[in-house]
Amino acid sequence: MTTVIIDYGSGNLRSVAKALEYVSEKKILVSSAATDLKDASRIILPGVGAFADCMQGLGSLPGMLDALFEEVLQKKKNFLGICVGMQMLFERGHEYGVHNGLGWIQGEVTALHTTHSTLKIPHMGWNELTIQREHPLLKNISNGNHAYFVHSYHANCKDISDVIATTEYGQKITAVVARDNVMGTQFHPEKSQTTGLALLKNFVDL
Repeated sequence: MTTVIIDYGSGNLRSVAKALEYVSEKKILVSSAATDLKDASRIILPGVGAFADCMQGLGSLPGMLDALFEEVLQKKKNFLGICVGMQMLFERGHEYGVHNGLGWIQGEVTALHTTHSTLKIPHMGWNELTIQREHPLLKNISNGNHAYFVHSYHANCKDISDVIATTEYGQKITAVVARDNVMGTQFHPEKSQTTGLALLKNFVDL
């Protein structure tokens, strides 16, 4: 039972790995090799930086996109995207131009806008979660629990049922998505203390 964290040059890999090691005794492997996905029980895609740069970095790993398609979409291995890793699940991102994402969840990633003078962009800090529907990924996580966000863009789901939790920052923001075996969090669970550790434990226990 191995969880593979994909190393494509963007993401808090060490922090994510340490958080996973804290909540689970199952094997954690940080890897840039597409072949390691074949033996993985579950896959995590972190992400820090611009949408296009992250997609380019992921696509530059030999065989990685094909391996992800086979292991996640065909073999239905559980997958978790974190921050930009979640945004990459969508069809397109509008950061520094329009760029294609993985297209596993219908919708687009657009810039945050707020008319509140006290709310600055990027959205950086702790915000309360609002659960939109029950899901195993959110076990032991309740309305009002806090999570740590750092982002200037947010995901707009075409199918609202893909959104399982939101937060408010001058507008309603998609915080957690789930479609079948594909899941993602806009916030950083590895930085979100009790809430984040609960979510990561739920993911490895699925």
